[in-house]
Amino acid sequence: MSPLEPSPPIRLLLCDDHAVVRAGLRALLSSTDGMEVVGEAGSGEEALALAARVRPDVVLMDLQLGGGMDGVTATRRLSSGGAEGSGTAGPRVLVLTMFDTDADITRAIEAGATGYLLKAERPEELFAAIRDAASGRTALSAPVADRVLAQMRSPRPALSERERDILRQLALGLGNREIARALFISEATVKTHLGRIYAKLGVDTRAGAVAVAGERRLLP
Repeated sequence: MSPLEPSPPIRLLLCDDHAVVRAGLRALLSSTDGMEVVGEAGSGEEALALAARVRPDVVLMDLQLGGGMDGVTATRRLSSGGAEGSGTAGPRVLVLTMFDTDADITRAIEAGATGYLLKAERPEELFAAIRDAASGRTALSAPVADRVLAQMRSPRPALSERERDILRQLALGLGNREIARALFISEATVKTHLGRIYAKLGVDTRAGAVAVAGERRLLP
């Protein structure tokens, strides 16, 4: 391409389980110079299959996709070149979500996301993040960047052996009473340990604790 020829547009794939959100993003991005929406997906599975066909430069990925594959798993598959039928490197993945919890941010970044943006951002911030992602530069919303820095400055302590025991029981789907019986401790003790586990992993639900533990390989 000669210096006088315009750069080709950034090819975008939208992945969000809400059709209205996808329509709004398509309208916004299609009217922006240098960007082209080449596909829409309503699930992680659909995003993988579609990415193999349309070969986007950047995938805008929501984390909460309803049933089936979640956004983190889809991000990992896409970032590692795991799109179905694709033998080439995967596209950049820019997470675009409403959620900015420590657990969500950590899981997305560890899965290979190039950036993490909140849906509340201004359009100009979204455009800049897309351009950064397409160039391989990290793009983070200001609140997300603050959380990442805070995590780096204050790493959470490791789980104790007892906390790991309880986490393993959680992964099996056991309730507090069942965990107490299995480990020969009181329900009150289980609740105390759960509170510490949640705090260390940056989550506030049992499912979130199991998901983050899986991402960090804390479970056997």
